[in-house]
Amino acid sequence: MFLLKTEYFNKIYIIKGFITAILLSTFIYLAHFGIEIKIINTILGLAGIYLLLTIPKKALFYAGFFTGIFWCYWMAISLQYYGIAYVAPLLILGIGLVFGIIFFLFAIIDKITFRIFMVFAFLFVSPFGFNWLKLELLFVDSYISTTKIAFALVLLSMYFIIKLKRAKALAILPILFTLNFGSGEFIDTTKAKIYMPQMDIQQNLKWQKESLDDLIKYNLHQIFEAIENKYDLVILPETAFPIALNRYPQIDTMLKELSNEIDIITGALYVENNKIFNASYHYSKEKVQIAQKVVLVPFGEKIPLPKFFVDLINKVFYNGAQDYSEADNPTDFEVLGEKYRNAICYEGTTDKIYENLDDTRYMIMISNNAWFTPSIEPTLQHLLLKYYSKKYGITIFHTANGSKNRIYRP
Repeated sequence: MFLLKTEYFNKIYIIKGFITAILLSTFIYLAHFGIEIKIINTILGLAGIYLLLTIPKKALFYAGFFTGIFWCYWMAISLQYYGIAYVAPLLILGIGLVFGIIFFLFAIIDKITFRIFMVFAFLFVSPFGFNWLKLELLFVDSYISTTKIAFALVLLSMYFIIKLKRAKALAILPILFTLNFGSGEFIDTTKAKIYMPQMDIQQNLKWQKESLDDLIKYNLHQIFEAIENKYDLVILPETAFPIALNRYPQIDTMLKELSNEIDIITGALYVENNKIFNASYHYSKEKVQIAQKVVLVPFGEKIPLPKFFVDLINKVFYNGAQDYSEADNPTDFEVLGEKYRNAICYEGTTDKIYENLDDTRYMIMISNNAWFTPSIEPTLQHLLLKYYSKKYGITIFHTANGSKNRIYRP
């Protein structure tokens, strides 16, 4: 037991893992406080990758443990709204353990070539369907490109630094092919004049029956404000109406009538055949098109485990509530003859929602970040949307409750 303690719980390993995690995470916290200096992010990102490849095998577990917590601790904040805040420490510990084990596997064969291969392979891995710990994000606000090819070249450069004794200067060559100094944004202006009201409604109010009338009035006020200012389209956040709109004919009819004056896109629930969907409703000229969410949040809207465990977890922690259902394919809305891909929060940060874009140049993404504030979750989401906007060359209009609305251009 003593030997095990000294071998795996050596403070040197813990410190080296902790420092590696800091280097792999600092860019998120700098962005959170509005500090986005490319040269700093470039240096920190490269240093983080270097340590990830060179620290002792036993330190890798701690690097993953702390990195997982630094990136994803915010998941535990939402538990208070289910009345199970006491589970938060266990969830945070579980997050750390999952990524600790994954990072430890990077060196299960303790050779630099194998570790490089495993780190690169991790770019394609989404533990339990959750893909927000993307190492490419290290360079989203840097002088290094965020493509997987660029990341492979960074790893090749690190290999040269580690293995070459007299010709380490060769390491600069792969890096030169990763540099991205930017060429400025091309402002692709939509035909529609879009209103994105900034909302900050606390999550504990959204599901209270006593608050429903006030929330509906507030949403209608935003729509009237947009009409008065002659906007063509108003976008309200995810579950702005915390009800199944298709089961509230009075509100549905009111929104259809208002859609004669302005197009309305709003988040709400949709219920059909005893299935519950997180959805976007597009009202236009007294017609409504409903887009159901395609990619559900792991452990938030869908538990990615065998049915026995799903039923048990829902019974113990969620009072027997069922998972949300998911649609098969993304939906495009059309406003003034232009197509907008619909995305609801988490799915806007997955590759699946960007499939078959064809001639669709715009995306409307709605979120409710009040589940996770105050935390770095909106910042991490912001960095991911920067990444996906560049990756797919699409302009994203992101309307959120509980965090800043933004427009992302490739």
